[in-house]
Amino acid sequence: MPTLITPRDLPTWVPGQIVSASDGLGWKDVGHRAYLYTGLDVPIPAMDHYMVVRYRSGQTPMDRRVEGRWTRKRCTPGDFSLLTRSEQSHWHWTECINVSHTYLSDALMTRVATDITDRPVSEVRLHDILQAQDSVVTGIVDAITTEAEHRGLGGSLYAESLAIQLAVHLFRKYALINFRNDVPVGPLSSSRMRRLDEYLDTHLHEGVTIEQMAETVGLGVWTFSRHFRATKGLSPYDYVTRCRLERAVRLLSTGTQAIKEVAAMCGFADQAHLTRTMRGRMGITPARLRKEGRG
Repeated sequence: MPTLITPRDLPTWVPGQIVSASDGLGWKDVGHRAYLYTGLDVPIPAMDHYMVVRYRSGQTPMDRRVEGRWTRKRCTPGDFSLLTRSEQSHWHWTECINVSHTYLSDALMTRVATDITDRPVSEVRLHDILQAQDSVVTGIVDAITTEAEHRGLGGSLYAESLAIQLAVHLFRKYALINFRNDVPVGPLSSSRMRRLDEYLDTHLHEGVTIEQMAETVGLGVWTFSRHFRATKGLSPYDYVTRCRLERAVRLLSTGTQAIKEVAAMCGFADQAHLTRTMRGRMGITPARLRKEGRG
C-alpha cells in the first residue's frame, strides 16, 4: 500500500509561508500549522491525518474535488473545511488567504470513537465539508493555535485535551464511524472483478469514485471496500491509481501523445499531477520513462 503523506510533507504539494507550527513541541496525536497562501491550483495526495482548515483572514472562491466530485464555495474568515484521512483531493483558489491547519491522528480519532461508542472501530471518515461555520470547531482550533504560538505550561497535555474535545464534536456532527465486523471477508467473485475492470478501462480518464465502483458490482460502499481489499490487498483508491499509472506507462512507452495528453487520458488532474504520482510511486518521471523507452 502506498505511503500516505504527513502534515510536514504538505508544503511540497501546497507551497506557502509557514506562520506558526507545533513542530518540536512534543505534542502527541495532534498538530498545528498556520500558512499564508497565494492563489493555488494543487492536487494533494492522501494524508495520514484528519485535517481541519480554519480561514483566518482573506476571502476567496474555493473549488475542491474529493472522490471525483467538485464543490465550489466562497470561504471567508470564520469558515472551516474538513478533509478526512487517506483521501486524495484537489484544491483551487485565486486570492491570498491566511489559514490554520489542525491535524488529528488516526490513533486519536479511533481511540475517541471507540470510547464514545464502546464498540470496536474499523474506520472513521469525516464528511466532505468545504465551507461551514461552527463556533465550537473554530473556538477549539483557535485555542490549539494560541497554544502553539505562546507555548504555555503543560502544553502537550493541554493540546491533547483540546484535540479530544474537537474529535468528540466532530463525531457528533461531521463524521461517520464504521465498526469492525469479525465475520471473515472473502474476495470479490471473478465475474464482479471482471465487470469492475471493464468499467475502469472505460472510465479511467474520468473522476472515478468509490461509489461508482461499488455500484458497478452491486454492493454498498463499505461492503465493497472490505471485499475489494480482500481481493487485491489494497484500497480501491490505490488500485485506481495503479491502473492509471499502468495506462500511462503503456502510452508513454508506445504512443506519440504529449505528456499532458497522456495525463488527461489516464485521469490525472494535469501533467504535474502525473509527474508527482509517477515519481512518488515508481521513482521515475514521465519524460524520463519516455526517453528510456525510446532509447
